[in-house]
Amino acid sequence: HVQLVDSGGDLVQSGGSLRLSCMVSGLAFEDYGAAWFRQSPGKEREAVACLSWSGAFTEYLDSVKGRFTISRDNAKSTLTLQMNSLRPEDTAMYYCAASPSWGTECFTDPNEYDYWGQGTQVTVSS
Repeated sequence: HVQLVDSGGDLVQSGGSLRLSCMVSGLAFEDYGAAWFRQSPGKEREAVACLSWSGAFTEYLDSVKGRFTISRDNAKSTLTLQMNSLRPEDTAMYYCAASPSWGTECFTDPNEYDYWGQGTQVTVSS
């Protein structure tokens, strides 16, 4: 039974920081590319950052570059998103996702991902 459990969302003031975590079980995490997506009411789900299976390749949404960092620990089957200098427009439900891939890159299309966390709410107040 595959499970992705994401956590770490909270209410934070503009300029603050949060660290999201995703605990993965039921699959060989080292065989999967991974990503963080977010979705706010009335908007489509968008990829915030993705990471290849090895961690060697990353891709970020332009608006979060230099503020967010995605990382993984394959030995612990965990995915992390460090978010600094948060802005009110970062407010959304954040989801971790895993995609079976041995490729050197990662995907930003949510249709490429087979497994999803339940979501963790990030709210940034101005």
